[in-house]
Parts: sequence; structure tokens; C-alpha cells
Amino acid sequence: MTGYKVANGNGTTNGTNGSTNGNTNGHKSAEYIAQENPTGNGKILCDLTPEELRALRVLNEDTYPYEVIEEIADFITKGSGMRPKIGIICGSGLGSLADIIQDPKIFEYEKIPNFPVSTVEGHAGRLVVGTLEGATVMAMQGRFHFYEGYPLAKCSMPVRVMKLCGVEYLIATNAAGGINPRFAVGDIMLMHDHVNMLGFAGNSPLQGPNDPRFGPRFPALVNSYNKDLINKAIEIGKAMGIESNVHVGVYSCLGGPNYETIAELKALRMMGVDAVGMSTVHEVITARHCDMKVFAFSLITNKCATEYSDKKDEEANHDEVMAVAKNRQKACCELVARLIREIHSASA
Repeated sequence: MTGYKVANGNGTTNGTNGSTNGNTNGHKSAEYIAQENPTGNGKILCDLTPEELRALRVLNEDTYPYEVIEEIADFITKGSGMRPKIGIICGSGLGSLADIIQDPKIFEYEKIPNFPVSTVEGHAGRLVVGTLEGATVMAMQGRFHFYEGYPLAKCSMPVRVMKLCGVEYLIATNAAGGINPRFAVGDIMLMHDHVNMLGFAGNSPLQGPNDPRFGPRFPALVNSYNKDLINKAIEIGKAMGIESNVHVGVYSCLGGPNYETIAELKALRMMGVDAVGMSTVHEVITARHCDMKVFAFSLITNKCATEYSDKKDEEANHDEVMAVAKNRQKACCELVARLIREIHSASA
């Protein structure tokens, strides 16, 4: 048998999965046993519980219905006993942001019903709920990327989970390559705008039927990044004595997992892009769709080569990204903690 159909609770089929080999691209799925129906009607019987069948069906779909996301959010809020106000997404090598959370309740992704798993080194695959600077927060130690085989709606699904958990502010971080020649390795770029290259190609986390319970069909993105939070972060950088290492700029997300060519980097620079990575933009789009306030920054982990050269040390690599993130994690953690203190005190 080269494919399968997912049965519902009474043993009959409920639709066809588009895969021809049962591969779920790293997604969690229930183990199943399927055999041809001896009645010869072409249906397939599955030896699974209704709950397992539902989970398998959801995890092989490109989008998550509101009710499924609501169930995930209820699982987290009931399991933690908290309703967080601030959500954090930790970028590559920046998982220590979640380690400073106090009284943490930790949820492994694989233990969360209907949740994907992270497959990238430097992404622990845990959701942490607790308090930080007096505020109740939840942090993702590990995000999901388009290059892992996940559709963009699934990559950014946790943002909607955050929303239904009670999150009003999203703080998204990433490791990025610096295109702007003024940027040095270890600098922090506060994102004030983005160029959505995946969107240029017709990919959006909002594709498909719109559920108005999340937001409007056609959301505006002109002011996606909260100016007040950017200004607060600039002031925090000055107070930390790192103002010369803090910049404001434009980020772009490419599909990955390969790093960019010289020609691509030159084209991005001509478009006004200051830093490039493989995440964040679709998460921001999803957050703004459901009216969350967004702050995001890139840790510049390498300088992008925009001139042709035979030098191997000018080629980007993941080990370099992880090493720089480790060296700068203290400053990044302090910046985030101080910003959360400002948010909490302003809303107290």
C-alpha cells in the first residue's frame, strides 16, 4: 500500500492524506495499523482510538482549526495555572532567554497535544511558562521553520496558541546575517520593518479560509513593529552601555536551509534590507493578524559576504551562529528582561 486514508472513530475513512508514503516530515503522529477493507469498497480501516485519529488528521493538515488551537491553549493554561501576558520566541542559540524565567512550568513540545516538534540544533523544543520581572510570560525554546517541511501556518501556529492563552505582547528574537556594512558580529538590530520574500512567492501563514475569531481577512502591516517598544529598547541599550551595538533596521526572511548567494544578498541590500534570516516574519504576520503588540530583534551572528571571494572563512555556517549567540546571550537576556519590566510596570 503506497498511501493511506485516515479513518474516523467508527472505522470508516474521513478523507485522504496527500502523502504517498506516510512521511510526516518530522511531525509527531500516532502509530497506526491499516489494512484494506475486506468488503472491497476501497476504504481503509485503522486500528486507532478516535483521539489518535483526530491527532493524526490535524497534524497532517496545513492549518489548525480554532477549536484545536483552543484545546492546546487550555492544556497549557490549566497545566501551568497561569495566563501569560507576554510571549517570547527564542531564536537559534538564544534559548537561555527562557532559562531566566522564574518558577517555570515546562512543557516538552512532544508532550503537548497536536503540537509540532523542532528539529534544528539550538532549539530545545520546550514551552516554558512562569514569571519574569513581575510579569507572567511564556517562552518557546525552539521555533518551527519552513525548511523543516512545515507549512507557514504551522510554523506560526504557536503564536495563535499564545493569543488564546492570554498573550498581548510578542517578543520575537532571531539570529541573522548582517547585510548592512555598519553592522558588526554581536550587534543587535531592532526590527522596525521587514521584507517578506516568502510572501513574494505566494506563501503566507494566513492562506486559506480566514477565521474572524483570530482577525480580519486582510490585515494591515504598515505598523507591525511597536514604535513605543522600539524606543524603550533603545533607551535600555543606552542604560546597558551597548548603544553603539544597537541598531534599528529592516529584516528579511528567506526559505532556507541554505545560506544566501552573493547575488541574492546584493539584491536584498538594494531593497533596503539590513539583516537576513529564516524565521520571524510569518510569526509577526500571525501576531499582528490577531492584534498582538510586537517587538522583535536580530542578533547579528555573521557578516554576509557581498563580494565574490575564494576565502572559506567568509562563508556562513551554523556553528558560527551558535557560538556568537552563546557569547551574547547575557546581553540579549538583559535587554529582554528590562523590556518586560517596562511593559509590566506600564500596565500595572
